[in-house]
Amino acid sequence: MVLLAFTWNEIGLAVAQLVLSLSILVVLHEFGHYITAKWFKCRVEKFYLFFDPWFSLVKKKVGDTEYGIGWLPLGGYVKISGMIDESLDKETLKLPPKPYEFRSKPAWQRLIIMLGGVTVNVLLAFVIWAFILMIWGDKKVPSNSLKYGVHIQDSTLYKMGLRNGDAIVAVDGDTVDDLQTIRKKIFLGKNILLKRDGKDTTIQLDVDLIGKIVENRKDADGFIGVRVPSMVYQLEDTSVAYKSGLRKFDMIKKVDSMDVSFFDQLKNTLITKKNTRVNLTVIRSGEEKVLDMAVDSMGRMGFFAVQGDDYATLDSLGWAKLTVTKYGFLAAFPAGVNKAWGDLVFYVQQFKKMLSPSTGAYKGMGGFKGMAKAFIAPSWDWEHFWHITALLSIILAFMNLLPIPALDGGHALFTLIEMITGRKPNEKFLEYAQVVGMVLLLGLMLYANGNDWFGWGRGK
Repeated sequence: MVLLAFTWNEIGLAVAQLVLSLSILVVLHEFGHYITAKWFKCRVEKFYLFFDPWFSLVKKKVGDTEYGIGWLPLGGYVKISGMIDESLDKETLKLPPKPYEFRSKPAWQRLIIMLGGVTVNVLLAFVIWAFILMIWGDKKVPSNSLKYGVHIQDSTLYKMGLRNGDAIVAVDGDTVDDLQTIRKKIFLGKNILLKRDGKDTTIQLDVDLIGKIVENRKDADGFIGVRVPSMVYQLEDTSVAYKSGLRKFDMIKKVDSMDVSFFDQLKNTLITKKNTRVNLTVIRSGEEKVLDMAVDSMGRMGFFAVQGDDYATLDSLGWAKLTVTKYGFLAAFPAGVNKAWGDLVFYVQQFKKMLSPSTGAYKGMGGFKGMAKAFIAPSWDWEHFWHITALLSIILAFMNLLPIPALDGGHALFTLIEMITGRKPNEKFLEYAQVVGMVLLLGLMLYANGNDWFGWGRGK
């Protein structure tokens, strides 16, 4: 699936939500550096959302600090006096350290300043999750409540032996308790225990499952869903389907002589019937009716079925159970910590897979387009927005902790070495390390975004 498969309205909303989310995360991350630098009486020369090479869109100087918005939306930064950062201000570093400069502060203070951004991102994820749990609650779809089992949306899993209608019991020996857990565990798992026709069956998952799913260009959470019957759920009175006799809540059973009781069967069958007329057998109020229906060039008849991710509707129809657990103010914060921790563990597991070429997970490394796709929805959904923002906050914290020069983790590593050895790294060495780190990060950014648009990692 590519981004342009969505409507322009959905794309516009996704881009707007991505920009807002990243702006919040970047400003608060940089505020973590800013406030800790101020605590230790360092001079902060600049505080910017987005980068400002050559010029800025907005800027205003207040005291010693210039606040602004740059034109290059690839992040943001604070420039702290006397710190070797992306500005590579060599002239200042040639002068003796001044009391208000970063380099004149004790190592423990510099370490706290370096970790300020990561700390704020982690705390932000806790807080976002806490408010999600208070406002919308913890929503789960118990796996044993799926009346018709799962819908296998990716051919990779089908080739490995999974089938529509299977009831998934456990992954890697761990019992699964909800649909989202199933998706996460399968994405990283080795084997699945399921029930099919009342019998236990074990399916071995390929080592390169992630790579194969990426090859199919499926979203990480879109390879398995809820199986739903072929019921007409939305139908316009002015549509050709309505004029041909189809009605809301009709249960479709056959196309000509082919059984299509489930929507996945109906969809696959109609693709083979493009630009034809078919005899559609439906059940309405307990009575069987046969309708003469037209199938268009896209293999559609002009109605909408219940979506497999519309859990509230699935619950109302008795096809799945949606449980919602809301938390009070005091209980929400420890629960929010647990949720954010779960996001971190899952992301670290994915990251480890990405470092192993045999898994093919590197093919899924994405950039801004991949992040925008995570926000795709028919309308602005604040609950979904904050879910993704909390996850991105944890990812930003983790990535910034990597011991790469130019990242907070690289600076923190050099500072820890100084604290252990009692020797401060040479400023020339730090300068060169910063350049190497910046080149590495730009290369990774180029690869990730190229992978998004051109499938470089997929060999396409």
